[in-house]
Amino acid sequence: MKYWLVKQEPTAYSWDDFVAEGKTDWTGVRNYQARNFLKEMKTGDKVYYYHSNVGKEIVGIAEVTKEAFPDPTDTVWHAVELTPLKPFKRPVTLAEIKANGALANIYLVRQPRFSVMPLTKDEYQEILSMSK
Repeated sequence: MKYWLVKQEPTAYSWDDFVAEGKTDWTGVRNYQARNFLKEMKTGDKVYYYHSNVGKEIVGIAEVTKEAFPDPTDTVWHAVELTPLKPFKRPVTLAEIKANGALANIYLVRQPRFSVMPLTKDEYQEILSMSK
């Protein structure tokens, strides 16, 4: 199993919108590296859902439920299907992540423009522990 983080502006598609729909195709990724990350995602991989711009915090956990397929908004690109699992009891803010030395090398800190990024198991677990 691999671990991931996806970013979305809550004013465009919030965690609550995601939960209300029950699943979503993660479309619209137009960065080559982020596209490659989408292609690496496998069914059952865990995914943190991050609210960007407004809030700047990880708010929940999702799961990959369908592996990479042509993005219906532009078939040159790829998408995956995600299903929400559970919200965080306490969101983990970007400021908290940046202050945690164990997370200094995650893409959210080093390459924040990516909308899809991998996490190591240790990084995933560290963030999970911060949410409690």
